[in-house]
Amino acid sequence: MQSSLKIASWNINSVRLRLPIVEKLILDYAPDVICLQETKCPDGSFPEAALRKLGYKHIEVHGQKGYHGVAFISRVPLMDVESREFCQMGDTRHIAATLDLGGSPFRLHNFYVPAGGDIPDPEVNDKFAHKLRFLDEMEEWFKTFSGESMVVGDLNIAPYETDVWSHKQLLKVVSHTPLECQRLEEVRNAGRFVDTMRKHIPMEEKVYTWWSYRAKDWSAANKGRRLDHIWMTPDLADKSQNIDVLRDARGWEKPSDHCPVMTVLKA
Repeated sequence: MQSSLKIASWNINSVRLRLPIVEKLILDYAPDVICLQETKCPDGSFPEAALRKLGYKHIEVHGQKGYHGVAFISRVPLMDVESREFCQMGDTRHIAATLDLGGSPFRLHNFYVPAGGDIPDPEVNDKFAHKLRFLDEMEEWFKTFSGESMVVGDLNIAPYETDVWSHKQLLKVVSHTPLECQRLEEVRNAGRFVDTMRKHIPMEEKVYTWWSYRAKDWSAANKGRRLDHIWMTPDLADKSQNIDVLRDARGWEKPSDHCPVMTVLKA
């Protein structure tokens, strides 16, 4: 029985290519559970052996070749693992498991929401239409939730003005359009979830978890967006001790364009 859990979420942008920085996250921060998105490999190719050597014996993957993919890497047992398909696309964008915190179980959902392409118009952009359908299905499903639960992952929307480097310049850019921001709030409220990052980090403070590869100096330009999220039902959110946005990881060797986000829960 775990009296505390450290949970990290990270869009790794190819787990095989970036295995060394997953190992660095483990060695530097020792999370109990790591939730990965965009693993980009089929289940049989996931680098389980290297991670098991580091003490992560509970590994659950839901992947496909070259695209998408989500996974749990855990030092603690994962119970009742399942995946859900959205939009009848066959994409691997969700995995869930039950964890125990001090004798109280809660459901952990790991999501990779579609990015949505470049044009924020579902009439001319099928990718954006897919993203909106995905959010619709999340909302309807979340309405059925009961008990304590947690949602983490790359939700590909930065909902608040201080979640982007320039609210005004990004209003017509996919990930921060008013429609997407509104829809994400409706999805979150459907499950009674608390935006736990904003519970611990004041709304007036800018927070980013993603910086484009296109910037010559991502850190100096600092044109980021908060695309990665940690949500919890209210009682579980009260057990969260902190939120860490591991910005330095964006500068590690062969980095993802996302950095990990992490929280500690105490019973």
